[in-house]
Amino acid sequence: MRVVKELTQEEVRISIFSWNNKYILKFELGPMEQTFKLSEMDVLEESDLDSFMEGDFFEKVKLRFDEMGKTFRSQLENL
Repeated sequence: MRVVKELTQEEVRISIFSWNNKYILKFELGPMEQTFKLSEMDVLEESDLDSFMEGDFFEKVKLRFDEMGKTFRSQLENL
C-alpha cells in the first residue's frame, strides 16, 4: 500500500492510499472514519483526487460525521 497524501483539513484527518489498482480515501474525525474506494482507472492524475477534499463532497463528509457523532454519543449514553 502506497501513501499518496496525508493532511488535516478542518479537524478532519485525510489519508489517500494507492492499493490494488484502487485509491482509498480515508477521512477520520475523533473515533469515527469514512472510507471511499475508487478505481485508479477513474482518475486521470493523482492531483484530481484533491476534488474530494473540497466543495460539496467534503461538506457532505463533514455532515455525515456530525450525524455519526450524534448517533455514537446517544448510544454511549444508553449503555
